[in-house]
Amino acid sequence: MKSDIIIIGGGASGLMAAYAAAKTLVDADNGASVTVFERMPRPARKVMITGKGRCNFTNLKDWNEFSAHIQSKANFLKPSFYNLPSSSVVDFFEEYGMRTVIERGDRAFPASYHASDVVDTLINACSRYGVKIMTECSVTAVRKRADGNFDIDLADGSSSRCKKVIIATGGLSYPTTGSTGDGYGWAEAAGHTIRQCFPSLTALVPRGYKVDEVISSEGKWHIDRSTPLSETGRSLCGIQLKNVGVTLLVEGSEAGSEFGDIDFTDGGIEGPVGFQLSRKAVKSMINGSKVSLVIDMKSGVSLTELTERVKSLWSEVDKDPRSRNLREKEKCRILLGKLMPWDLIPAFTVYNPEIMTLERRSRNETKVWVNLISIAKALKSWKFDIIGYVGYERAVVTAGGVNTDEILPKTMESRVNGGMYFCGEVMDIDSDTGGYNLQTAFCTGFLAGQSAASSLNGAE
Repeated sequence: MKSDIIIIGGGASGLMAAYAAAKTLVDADNGASVTVFERMPRPARKVMITGKGRCNFTNLKDWNEFSAHIQSKANFLKPSFYNLPSSSVVDFFEEYGMRTVIERGDRAFPASYHASDVVDTLINACSRYGVKIMTECSVTAVRKRADGNFDIDLADGSSSRCKKVIIATGGLSYPTTGSTGDGYGWAEAAGHTIRQCFPSLTALVPRGYKVDEVISSEGKWHIDRSTPLSETGRSLCGIQLKNVGVTLLVEGSEAGSEFGDIDFTDGGIEGPVGFQLSRKAVKSMINGSKVSLVIDMKSGVSLTELTERVKSLWSEVDKDPRSRNLREKEKCRILLGKLMPWDLIPAFTVYNPEIMTLERRSRNETKVWVNLISIAKALKSWKFDIIGYVGYERAVVTAGGVNTDEILPKTMESRVNGGMYFCGEVMDIDSDTGGYNLQTAFCTGFLAGQSAASSLNGAE
């Protein structure tokens, strides 16, 4: 089989690359062909699960604000972003029939909140311009010929030839969607270097959260999400904390801080703030550093103000006639119920045992003391020692990948192997949660497809 342009990978960046390539060729009245090879039965499986199926497909912040959310070399993305800014991505989907809505934080969603609408729109746009999408088609090798063309070997033993190839295979995250890191090997064989890959936007696992904190074969710190929760983990799982401050400590020193919401899940600590801090936390653990998260549940008040508040509440509880026959431990629980969700109290007391002291006065007599100052301190700095993270099986994105220094930012073409282009997560570029990663996939894919097609038009 022959095709002038072959895109390997039918995800977000691959489909957008195919659309841009085909449209560029049609607009130039060039009859060259565009083909997508996708190993899964249906394209864009990972897009289907984005945002729990709601699919926050871009973010409408301007470049200055957008670039602050890119965790790698932001300047590399600048040309492709300006070539297809977020507003143009929204216009693209609207043009092809998908209504959109904009939510808090400039996040764009399909109006239906169904990720399948994003996928269907991409496929329909490709079909309109004659793109051939071949599913259940696994590539095993990419080889450059002496004449400058490429041979693409397939798992069924066949081979395809093309003039331009676009690697859009994604990273290693969610391998069940087809992302298995094959693109790294082909890039390396073509002369590229691969920056260290690791899971990003993933759950961080606190000490004592899982029953059997066994390190998996994936890496020293990887704890599989399926590892059962401990009793403490079960008591936390499902709780969301809103408007809290979270500080990341690496070897005891502050390495980052965020304000917002966190979720305790079957994986560990997630949610917007947990995800934002996970990249640096995971990288630090991989490099052998000790990592902790410190949660400030009352970030709006100082420790002094909170201490006075705790003392005042304790006085109310202690003087309440209903407390007359209650033990100190029971009164402490009532106090904590005035300061946090009731479901959070069991885990809070386990992680902060210093809030109560047991004094043995004699062989038969003990006294429980409620340490009000310790309660205030724990509310302001509830510390979780992080002993691992959920790996690629449920990480949102892969950090690391093909070195962007070896890719031309204005075309997405390889600097070391002409005619080969890259786009999306296979490259060493990743961002925060909030629509930034899909915008990166779309704009780099669009530029790669457009550039590959334009080079054919120039050759003609």
